[in-house]
Amino acid sequence: QVQLVESGGGLVQAGGSLRLSCAASGRTFVTYAMGWFRQAPGKEREFVAAINWSGESTNYADSVKARFTISRENAQNTVYLQMNSLKPEDTAVYYCAAVSGGTYYSYSHEYDYWGQGTQVTVSA
Repeated sequence: QVQLVESGGGLVQAGGSLRLSCAASGRTFVTYAMGWFRQAPGKEREFVAAINWSGESTNYADSVKARFTISRENAQNTVYLQMNSLKPEDTAVYYCAAVSGGTYYSYSHEYDYWGQGTQVTVSA
């Protein structure tokens, strides 16, 4: 069982930056791949970024490539999402998710555990 708690969301102007954190409980964090997803009002949840168990392999949605960076610190049981050059269309609730086995996926149904989400609002 893994519990995930996101933090770091907030209100930022377009062009600004935010760093989201996701703290995981348990001693098996290193065996999980991690992902970030987001859901805007009236839209389906969408993939943002993912990282494998070691942090050596990452994947991004085209809409965030070159602007967002996912990373993890296994010693701290934490995964991060650094978001730069934010746009109003990045406004959403951001969720972190964990999948056992260490290999990441870009489909939400592959993930086993989810956090409660953190709101990111980007003003024009």
